[in-house]
Amino acid sequence: MKIVNIGNSNTIFNHFISEIRDVKIQNDSMRFRRNIERIGEVFAYEISKEMDYKNQEIITPLGVSNGDLIIEKPVLATVLRAGLPLHQGLLNYFDHSESAFISAYRKHKTDDDFDIKIEYMSSPEITGRTLILSDPMIASGASMIMAVEAILSKGNPKHIHIVGVIASTQGIQYLQKRMPLKNCTLWIGAEDAEMTSKSYIVPGLGDAGDLAFGEKK
Repeated sequence: MKIVNIGNSNTIFNHFISEIRDVKIQNDSMRFRRNIERIGEVFAYEISKEMDYKNQEIITPLGVSNGDLIIEKPVLATVLRAGLPLHQGLLNYFDHSESAFISAYRKHKTDDDFDIKIEYMSSPEITGRTLILSDPMIASGASMIMAVEAILSKGNPKHIHIVGVIASTQGIQYLQKRMPLKNCTLWIGAEDAEMTSKSYIVPGLGDAGDLAFGEKK
């Protein structure tokens, strides 16, 4: 599995990462969602460099030009509900794409002991297509592997791009060991070394779903 950390370059992307981590800025849920969306747009731009293009004649009002047009229509998949703003950022750029949605949740036995359950999935056919699967936080990596396994029931993609805004070192290692397909690229914005017993990334940013849409009851 290829790993690309685009936060390693000194760009405005890291400004967006810093803002979603900041407890003061997190009080503005609209800005938090928009920053996640902008992060998704940056990921889309970087992933687009891996796509296939076709040179085509373009008629302008004043003449003829030639342009490279993307010929792939990737399937964009995300994990509900936290992944929605990130998904929207990807969709803003890959605007001809079809979408897939996966509902996953933690079924707690105790505060620190839980199982991850996939409750629902909606997906188009993915065989032979590029799949971009996004989730803002990759903590233990277990839910991402379960999401991959669930969506593979819809077919065999040409390539999977996994997008995570922040990933733990443990989560990355888990994906490297458990990813069922070799044709996979992991795209992250930052790698954090620690994770709590409740599988929250440290320093991380907290619960992305709650910050975007309000606390769960």
